[in-house]
Amino acid sequence: MDTDTTYTLDDLERLDFPGTPLAVLGDPVRHSISPAMHNAAIARLRKTDSRFKDWAYYRFEVPADRLLEALPRFHRKSFLGLNLTVPHKVIAMAGIEGLSPDAERMGAVNTLVWDEMGYDGFNTDGFGLKRGLAEDLGLSLKGATVLLLGSGGAARAAAVQCLLEACARLYIGNRSPERLAGLLEILEGMEGGDRVESFALDRLPDGLPGEGILINATSLGLKEGDPAPVDLAALPRGWKVYDMIYNPARTALLKAAAGRGMDAANGLSMLVYQGLRSLEIWSHEKVDARSMMSAATHALGLPPRMGR
Repeated sequence: MDTDTTYTLDDLERLDFPGTPLAVLGDPVRHSISPAMHNAAIARLRKTDSRFKDWAYYRFEVPADRLLEALPRFHRKSFLGLNLTVPHKVIAMAGIEGLSPDAERMGAVNTLVWDEMGYDGFNTDGFGLKRGLAEDLGLSLKGATVLLLGSGGAARAAAVQCLLEACARLYIGNRSPERLAGLLEILEGMEGGDRVESFALDRLPDGLPGEGILINATSLGLKEGDPAPVDLAALPRGWKVYDMIYNPARTALLKAAAGRGMDAANGLSMLVYQGLRSLEIWSHEKVDARSMMSAATHALGLPPRMGR
């Protein structure tokens, strides 16, 4: 089977996916570089272990309103693992069997593992964010003041990771008050939940310190012409900006950060490390980050990153 093709649920029913299939599900998903990234890492594993000779990773476009119907179909087709992207990470919670502690806290899953009764859910986004911030910006969430934009699946993972890493203060802004309320309810029950505040995207919190981390977990920036989700002019120049969006590589938010001389990075490293952790969960093997990053930059038409 062709791992470069974007498949549909109709394709799932009429085609065979032999060996040990894996896949990413999303809507839209055609832009996803996860197949290139994972198949490169699988090829590296295959060099030293014949167990991976028939592993392959695919891409499926699954509408949000059909996800819960789709998961049992993938299970019957023996897909060992699934990654979930926008908008499936929260929706899938109603269609899985067991949950890892991280996924349960985050109220969202991005990694599913086949089990006899169905799929078990994990969340590797927090791990990916932690590693991405350290690698690209030299940052730790511990003791940091964080402005988090968004309240979807990726934002939930980021917010929980901020508290787990003992950030000093976490401010969360979102366009939908209902979704934001759901996230705040999750955080209230965690240690450090009293350090969380909400804010309106058109007005950043008062009294921010001279340094901190702004993390964009909204979808603003995915489409050409999207504005930045917030006005960075209200932030001190000592702040650093991390945009989870990796394609396009330079969103309006990142361009605005560059214009103000602020250190900033996109979400490519987060994508690589959350994918790496997913593959480690499926394979029970250590996965090479360099092969995944090399495949990711190649798929995006970017120059290779040095030192990886």
